[in-house]
Amino acid sequence: MTTTQTRMAAEVAEQPEAARRTLDHLLAQRDALRELARDRRRVLLVARGSSDNAAIYGRYLLETAAGVPASLAAPSVATHYRARLDLADTLVVSVSQSGSTTEIVETQQWARDCGAATVAVSNVAGSPLLEAADLALATQAGPEVAVPATKTYLTQLLALGVVAAALGPREQAERSVADLERVPDAVAGLLGTDVTAAADALARAQQVVVSGRGLLLGTALETALKMEETCLRPVRGYSYADLRHGPISVVGDGVLAVLVAAGSGPLAGAMAELADDLHERGARVLGIGGTADFAGRCDVHLAGPDLPETVEPVASIVPAQLMIERLARTLGLDPDNPRGLAKVTRTDR
Repeated sequence: MTTTQTRMAAEVAEQPEAARRTLDHLLAQRDALRELARDRRRVLLVARGSSDNAAIYGRYLLETAAGVPASLAAPSVATHYRARLDLADTLVVSVSQSGSTTEIVETQQWARDCGAATVAVSNVAGSPLLEAADLALATQAGPEVAVPATKTYLTQLLALGVVAAALGPREQAERSVADLERVPDAVAGLLGTDVTAAADALARAQQVVVSGRGLLLGTALETALKMEETCLRPVRGYSYADLRHGPISVVGDGVLAVLVAAGSGPLAGAMAELADDLHERGARVLGIGGTADFAGRCDVHLAGPDLPETVEPVASIVPAQLMIERLARTLGLDPDNPRGLAKVTRTDR
């Protein structure tokens, strides 16, 4: 295993400053967001890959914290089926790290043609997605060289947090902004996490499943995706409910369950119960975040951030990123250039 720092590790370490720059830039656009969304009753999120996992967080946040109905788009409805929908009451938020994924750019244009107001989130200023949107939210992650999205993903989450803060009740806006502004320091505090035991457990596992719930679901799915693409291991990511309703029956000896949990909120207790259930079936449990009770029920545990549940997922991905980078090196792989992947996603049109 090489000790030379990878670009992925360097970019993970850049996230506190990337988060600060992004918040400084985007919080100033809250009034413009609020005005654009005026008379729009719902939000439709458009994304693929890691950006889709960010959008899952955005959906939960918009509905639970801002009280705005939100859903995830199926881009093929626009690009293949070419359906005509009435989106006159809809704010469409398109999320793409590069802002150049053809499918996402075309879906945003389709949404405008269907009457939607459009917001684009991208890390590349002047990208086609940002240029064509009614309002451009350019994240300030800086150039990202490693193929796995780390700081671009985290800053997308912040951008969606800004959208929710702008669209939510005005009486909650100050608290929402204050919570977002706590994120950079929380991220910095997680960079020194010792992930050795977690990476070793993953390297020894015969099979890995990842699960999360509620606001942390997107973090769990992103953890599974990053593990697959960076470490070339087949990993299944499930919501808590989906894992409970069938796949849990195949969990047994040789399975390592990675559970991403919240440190507070209505779903925190259920993840501790899930850890016990998985143990009874013979699995080992690697926990990320969660309560002290949850941590005590895990075979290996990585601490999460001390943040409110609404913004906890933004920082919770950091221990997972560190763990995955270390796992790739343990397996003799290059996390910066996973086999068969490129930085800009090209989906089938």
